[in-house]
Amino acid sequence: MASFRLSRRAMLRGAGSIAIALPFLEVMRPEPVARAASLAKRFVAVYTPGGTVRDRWTPTGGETDFVLSPILKPLEPFRNHLLIPEGLEMKCAIGEQHQAGIIGWLTGSKQTGSPGDYSSFASIDQVLATRISQGKARQSLQMAVRWATGKSHGLLHPINAAIFEDNASHSPIPPRIDPVAIFQDLFGSLAPTSFNNGAPELDRKKSILDFTGRKYASLAQKLGSRDRQKLEQHLSKIREIEQGLQVVVRSGGQCQAPAFVTTKGYEPTAGLASADNGSAQNVTTDELIHAVGTFMMDMLVMALACDLTAVSTLQWADTEAKHTFPWLGLTEHHHFYQHDGGFRPEECEKIGTWYTQQHAYLLGEMAKVDMGGHTLLDESIVFFGSELADPSNHDKSNMPFLLAGKGGGLRTGRYVRYDNASHNDLLVSILNLFGDERKTYGHAEFCTGPLPNLL
Repeated sequence: MASFRLSRRAMLRGAGSIAIALPFLEVMRPEPVARAASLAKRFVAVYTPGGTVRDRWTPTGGETDFVLSPILKPLEPFRNHLLIPEGLEMKCAIGEQHQAGIIGWLTGSKQTGSPGDYSSFASIDQVLATRISQGKARQSLQMAVRWATGKSHGLLHPINAAIFEDNASHSPIPPRIDPVAIFQDLFGSLAPTSFNNGAPELDRKKSILDFTGRKYASLAQKLGSRDRQKLEQHLSKIREIEQGLQVVVRSGGQCQAPAFVTTKGYEPTAGLASADNGSAQNVTTDELIHAVGTFMMDMLVMALACDLTAVSTLQWADTEAKHTFPWLGLTEHHHFYQHDGGFRPEECEKIGTWYTQQHAYLLGEMAKVDMGGHTLLDESIVFFGSELADPSNHDKSNMPFLLAGKGGGLRTGRYVRYDNASHNDLLVSILNLFGDERKTYGHAEFCTGPLPNLL
């Protein structure tokens, strides 16, 4: 006979829907084997631009006795939560060199048409959000730090778009870039009253959304069918925001508002004043990238811990990354060190190592969150990626991807070699870890099925 178990959130319910929370009982103790075989519950995708310096990134050694490379060395405390796949090619990246890479990263899609076009498929984060974020305050959370530099001039563009809607249009979703606004929306009800005026502020926002909705409804009567469809999709996004504003976050347990970080001097929209060649620098904003990025990672972790969403993405930049790194002593922009100024491996290694340090911070914060006998990291899948492998020639044949977490039974603590396998198959495998049983994703000609040797 199957053993009887209770959820640690179990309650006794009586007349009038009165509920009394139960104390922790032995019958609530999780079963390690069952938990290891359970589906992944949270998905995080983190993008860093410009590939890597392969001979300073690639580990050495065997599958389980691997030695982390200089660039990956900051992840040593989390080696048992890592799966490092070598030999994956982004075969779907057909189109403009950088655009095709960032578009294909989470979609497995070729760039539609010509440069300037987007994706034919949704990004997997949005597919997973439909599956695992139902009923939560936000279906997903998209954030970016120093975004839309260079040729995109602060605006959504195929050169900076990684997230695409899970609907017929597969429209690109711009990330949120203002850390203060993100904090207010996510954690305003947990913040001190001196910081946020609470309910009146939310009421004001909701009234603006309602007014906008009425205006759009009137406009829709004058539009053709295709424009009305686009308008309806836009309205659905507004309604999603409105529903999120109505949710009041309750603190307790692992759900606490992260410490508010003062970002005075940081201009989220600095990209609007960017130049195609990266000559228009904003050093004050660049100096705050580290602080803002840490703040965003803290908000990401707490959004998951507070169950506001089960899906989040973080873009550290766009594919051009035409910003400087003052704290590293690098006064030129990242694209300059990749190839605009000739390939500079020493500078690219320094940037890549710093990004890995940020990855280690994120994993460390996720590992601190106790979800009841296991951590937030244990029940999650974190996918670190880029739009190309080799910045000197835009090659995408051995992508610098990382998986972290143990969600869905992912067998970590390993360095796994593949022979020119398609990264589309990795996307299929990630979906499978969450219970999505499809065998292909993205353009089918680049798929052979889930990657072997992950579980």
